[in-house]
Amino acid sequence: MARFEDIEAWQDARKLVEHIYRISSMELLSKDYGFKDQLQRAGVSIMSNIAEGFEREGNKEFIQFLFIAKASAGEVRSLLYVASDLQYLDSETFNMLENIAVVISKKISGLIKYLKTSPFKGSKNLKLLKP
Repeated sequence: MARFEDIEAWQDARKLVEHIYRISSMELLSKDYGFKDQLQRAGVSIMSNIAEGFEREGNKEFIQFLFIAKASAGEVRSLLYVASDLQYLDSETFNMLENIAVVISKKISGLIKYLKTSPFKGSKNLKLLKP
């Protein structure tokens, strides 16, 4: 991976955020300003933490930010249940968005597992070795 944009979990999170912003304009949800804001922030947090962690250029820090991104994916899922319970979302939309969030969580978990076992510890460590 040369760029955070190459990470599948980030790409999926970007799609999720697009969906979140689209549903946020729906009549009932658009008027619940605090809830709408929290849902949008949680979605954006997934993308942002993947990107920020990647740019730290060290596996240890990247993993830390991936755990935050994974937690934000869980927050989105929880908020989707609230949206469904309040009938802001129909069951089809809820299922689609919840599935995307679950897939993102699984991909992040896989990336964390890979990074924990990878002999390459990030490009920041390579800079330390250069004279």
